[in-house]
Amino acid sequence: MRTETPIPIRLADYRPSDHLIDRVALDISLDAHATRVTATLSLRPNPAGRAGADLVLDGEDLTLLSFERDGVALAPDAYTVTDTALILRYPPAEPFTLTIRTQVDPSANTRLMGLYRSNGVYCTQCEADGFRRITYFLDRPDVMAVYTTRIEADREEAPVLLGNGNPIEAGDAGPGRHFAVWHDPHPKPAYLFALVGGRLDRLGGRFTTRDGREVDLGIFVEPGKAERAAYALDAVIRSMAWDETAFGRIYDLDVFNVVAVSDFNMGAMENKGLNIFNDRYVLASPETATDADYAAIEAIIAHEYFHNWSGNRVTCRDWFQLCLKEGLTVFRDQEFSSDMRSRAVHRIGEVRTLRARQFPEDTGPLAHPVRPQQYAEINNFYTATVYEKGAEIVRMLRTLLGPDVFARGMDRYFSECDGTAATVEDFLAAFAAVSGLDLTAFARWYERPGTPVVTVEGEHQAAAGTYTLRFRQDLPSALAQGLGRQPGQEADATPPLVIPVALGLVGPEGVLREAVSDRVHDGVFVLERASDTITFTGVPVAPVASLFRGFSAPVRVAAVATDADRLVLLAHDTDPFNRWQAAQDVAMARLVADARGVDRPMDNAGFVAALATFLDREALSDPAFAALVLTVPSEGDIANTLGQSIDPDAIHRARTDLRRSLGRGLFERLTRLREALADPAGSRFSPDAASAGRRALRNVALDLIAGADPQAGLALAAAQFDAATTMTDRLAALSALALIPGPTRESALSAFAERFAHEPLVLDKWFAIQATIPEADTLDRVRRLQAHPAFAMTNPNRVRSLVGSFSAGNPTQFNRADGAGYDFLAETVIALDPTNPQIAAKLLTGFGSWRMLEPGRQAKAAQSLAAIGARPGLSRDVSDIVGRMQNLGKSLT
Repeated sequence: MRTETPIPIRLADYRPSDHLIDRVALDISLDAHATRVTATLSLRPNPAGRAGADLVLDGEDLTLLSFERDGVALAPDAYTVTDTALILRYPPAEPFTLTIRTQVDPSANTRLMGLYRSNGVYCTQCEADGFRRITYFLDRPDVMAVYTTRIEADREEAPVLLGNGNPIEAGDAGPGRHFAVWHDPHPKPAYLFALVGGRLDRLGGRFTTRDGREVDLGIFVEPGKAERAAYALDAVIRSMAWDETAFGRIYDLDVFNVVAVSDFNMGAMENKGLNIFNDRYVLASPETATDADYAAIEAIIAHEYFHNWSGNRVTCRDWFQLCLKEGLTVFRDQEFSSDMRSRAVHRIGEVRTLRARQFPEDTGPLAHPVRPQQYAEINNFYTATVYEKGAEIVRMLRTLLGPDVFARGMDRYFSECDGTAATVEDFLAAFAAVSGLDLTAFARWYERPGTPVVTVEGEHQAAAGTYTLRFRQDLPSALAQGLGRQPGQEADATPPLVIPVALGLVGPEGVLREAVSDRVHDGVFVLERASDTITFTGVPVAPVASLFRGFSAPVRVAAVATDADRLVLLAHDTDPFNRWQAAQDVAMARLVADARGVDRPMDNAGFVAALATFLDREALSDPAFAALVLTVPSEGDIANTLGQSIDPDAIHRARTDLRRSLGRGLFERLTRLREALADPAGSRFSPDAASAGRRALRNVALDLIAGADPQAGLALAAAQFDAATTMTDRLAALSALALIPGPTRESALSAFAERFAHEPLVLDKWFAIQATIPEADTLDRVRRLQAHPAFAMTNPNRVRSLVGSFSAGNPTQFNRADGAGYDFLAETVIALDPTNPQIAAKLLTGFGSWRMLEPGRQAKAAQSLAAIGARPGLSRDVSDIVGRMQNLGKSLT
């Protein structure tokens, strides 16, 4: 592989394509090593482009067989072929047709971008720039064309042939071969092209749109696994119905197909009418999938389907607008899941994900705005910032405008931008038009990296019966947040953000509904200045402020509060999110103090008593919420709160101690809860939210019992493991056993592997559990597992389950003081980079918080990063990440 030096691509340099493609006719003859592609492109000069400019078609790893213009072969001096392009000199000034014949080797395509062959199935992945690995093309999202695709293959090897759009023809193609023709009437960019060919089973269904059109649905999976696609098919039907009701979006083709493949770099892909999925987000049965797996299948099926409008019918003009489709669609799938399940519980889950993935990104060397101003490799910008923070911006917009105006703005956006490649400005313009508001200041959310800090101080005036809240917003640079401000460094002096603060006041008996402020409307105060003050009247007693209810903005909140204040919120607030947050804050105060080595230990008796009261009152009525309240903040959460000079070992000890203390204080209640929540003998499994909630609370209770008394936990976990009838309970038991060294653990791990030896998705869980054991010999265990017959570096799921789980989910062992964990990840990245640079680069983000560590670990991490960076022949993907990791200042531009 050649050395690739990343060259920045800048939003400011965007210019329209010099040429447009109106129609594409593809004839693809599939062969394991010599697939031939004939592309007939109907082109014309773009009036908005440069007149007379050369036509530069992107291409990569292609063998050019022939090249014709308007049916005439071109002379060799009329065009140039490079490693990355086919360049036509002096293209016509009027519409013309090109016919390009290329050959590719799907079996050799280990990058899994473009056309590749996985377990005998031909598959494509073209986002962001994979289409150029199929044929020469204007491979950019603002060039949209109507596609007709003829696919030919050996009938025995690939009896199923699928493409975008609607099927229009099929038949024999000579001895032993057959063909299928697909036509997509909707213009789309090349990144939404897809085809699949192989031996696949189909689970079919039907959906009738609200305008009376019948849609044929199909889920295609490996032979023998169709019954495991039933939940995914049900999720498709529910997604289609929900989008019609919630957003007024109706499906627009005669068929909708989903294909599950085992080798896939991403979670799924929204290709028009032919969604291709990593099989972990399609296949499920009670025996092999956890409740979390079912919820993920539901959410990701919905996400990719919702892209049909927010991504396909309206696509993005350039890759800088990636948040326009991804952030918006995450918001849409979050709303869907909230309606399908518990809105309060799901919202807490969304915020936990944001804080675990995006907040650290915002404070580290990979920080970037939701809409970046430049990139070197677009595959490295499919990030939590673009997805999760992008969704939070859309949610804030709805909070500011109200649901009715927001719905009108969405309708206007879809209507005005249908069939176009849009920008963030187009999106916001639709809402400005229906609301009459100037959203210029709100747009700053798309421009600034970093997590805002909102400081709040409250003062009660008893004689006047008033309560005053003083707000200050601060947006420190990622450098300041991640490392602590350097001498003389202040927050960036930039205009303030528009921050919706949903709030209320809570007294000893509950929410103070008589408290009012003329600055608060529908429970929301809008902080638009660097600092501001609001005053409530009708406040006879000193209240506790319930701030950012429902997590109304993606900020860090700095507010003075005591344990007593927080426990008032836990007991009396009507906002479920802030009740959960109150319990987390009480726990976090203890965890941070312990991790920092504060001499005076904090008393846990009051916290245990409050949790006991909470459990007695509410555990059985809402077990899913109770499970979240009881869950001790993760080691990653503690590290994010500490912010700098992090010692992972101290964090682990602090969490272990608090888990032990809470488990001991609640031991009897937890034991009774487990008994009360046990499924009746012979009961039938259901993945619904209520059933999942009962299992969740029962398993959180097991974790705390094991933390309090390892021997009691060992007995309970072993019994649950042996008796489990669902993967949720079996995996929870195995996870508890994994934290208790000894023969019982090793026996359970061996039994699990033997039982599920032929279930790849289950073995992924087995690899992951072992990779996250917080013990000194885990790195040796991980190295041994790399030699396991079921492990393959060519399978992205397997690499993520073992190596990714170790680097992202085992803070103490990845961040070993001797640097061995960093060296291991560096070795793996270097080994994987030549064959799958995209996955190698994703693994490398395990170093994302290295500058927040204490100095000794920082030095070790820097050495490993330097070793990667010095390696000759690095891919553009890995070189980009290493460069940004090593050069913090550059990454923030």
